[in-house]
Amino acid sequence: MTTAARTRPAIRFRGRSFMALVLAPEPPITDWLTELDAQIQRSPAFFQGRPVVVDLSALPMRKQDLTALIEDLQQRDIRLIGIEGADPSWLGSEAWGLPPMMTGSRPAGMIEVPDGAEAATPAAAEARPAASLLLDRPVRSGQSVIFPEGDVTVVGSVASGAEIIAGGSIHVYGTLRGRAIAGSTGNGRARIFCRKLEAELLAIDGLYKTADDMEPKLRGRAVQAWLDGDAMVLAALD
Repeated sequence: MTTAARTRPAIRFRGRSFMALVLAPEPPITDWLTELDAQIQRSPAFFQGRPVVVDLSALPMRKQDLTALIEDLQQRDIRLIGIEGADPSWLGSEAWGLPPMMTGSRPAGMIEVPDGAEAATPAAAEARPAASLLLDRPVRSGQSVIFPEGDVTVVGSVASGAEIIAGGSIHVYGTLRGRAIAGSTGNGRARIFCRKLEAELLAIDGLYKTADDMEPKLRGRAVQAWLDGDAMVLAALD
């Protein structure tokens, strides 16, 4: 064994949590696709850069039906990473060019899709400031608000069991008890601000801290969070 081999640093593994959307088609599938098209028309940027899992538990499907459905979703620029609720005999479906079967997911509540969150053309994007979403009400437990286009501001509190997912920064003018996930589309410059920190989880661009990782002296205080290289930094604002 050479000296170089002996001194080579060990491989380091770092865990990350990623949020995926779950689409659950219902019969008749043609009507469901029509509703999906209407939703995409109202918010064209909603699925951009976002991983999606298809839950087939409500559909009695054959393999050829699944293939057709996957093609329909891909034609709508929906990026599929897996399948749930399929026939167990379909294990290994990736061998026929389909997303792999997935198990062990945990529900995160219903998602509010902001109407009118339209994708800007290059000319329009230069002419106006970055998009933002203002919520003038608290976010209740079980609710999930996703806004990949920019910042999210909550004039109120975010309850335990609720979550905010923003492509930009997150501002909470109240108590943050749930989960705040900023920079979800790869924005490492995003920040999280809250008036009172009681969060279950904070995440920016895939890096996260759970409640156990946060300094006890910051609990209950006004706090901001940002990334410094590969580390998340939390500091009091008061």
